[in-house]
Amino acid sequence: MSSLKVMLGVLAAGLMLSGCMQATRYEATDTKAFKPKDKELLAKVRYENTAVAEPFRRAIVDYHRKESPGSIVVDSDNHYLYYVLDGGKAIRYGITVGEEAMAWSGIAKVGSKTEWPAWHPTPGEISRLGVPTYVAPGPDNPMGSRAMYLYSGGKDTLFRIHGTNQPEYIGASISSGCIRLTNEDAIDLYDRVKVGTLVVVLEPKHGDSPYNSRLALGNNGTGQAGSF
Repeated sequence: MSSLKVMLGVLAAGLMLSGCMQATRYEATDTKAFKPKDKELLAKVRYENTAVAEPFRRAIVDYHRKESPGSIVVDSDNHYLYYVLDGGKAIRYGITVGEEAMAWSGIAKVGSKTEWPAWHPTPGEISRLGVPTYVAPGPDNPMGSRAMYLYSGGKDTLFRIHGTNQPEYIGASISSGCIRLTNEDAIDLYDRVKVGTLVVVLEPKHGDSPYNSRLALGNNGTGQAGSF
């Protein structure tokens, strides 16, 4: 029943957003860019590869915020992740985010990256979800095809941007706090992102980013990542 409520909520949000969206250019997945291992494992998935609702499909959109090109901005309220481009544009990805009590906001950086990661659930997840302490990499692993690990103050926040084996929940708030993309979108974003990339996760009900990433980096816009 709860899954049905989530799905109805995603559909309703998609319909509302589609009524007021700016013109967008949707980006088809370029499977030619996938590695042989990606093609092999994605062909073996056992989950239903549900199509993402149109408002949450990857698209190039106009972008009015002040973050520097190459930055990531996460708008949890609207279930979007933006990868900032030059020229007032961004690549917008639909995402699954954490339930309100488990959400995180702030400034971090990508501290490390992994292809087809293993899953090491936190003690809280093990207790709450009844999952094992370790899940090996693979097509049905909840971490999906890629993981980007968020660090702040030089420490692992335990929050990640990663793929998913539940694409039907893109546009919903059900995760344990991590930011999920479809496996195909996770590969696309991973290939663009470098270790040290700035990540701004907006506060709930915060319409605009309170940060300019050049200032947040503390380097007068030199593009070198500081310590977070």
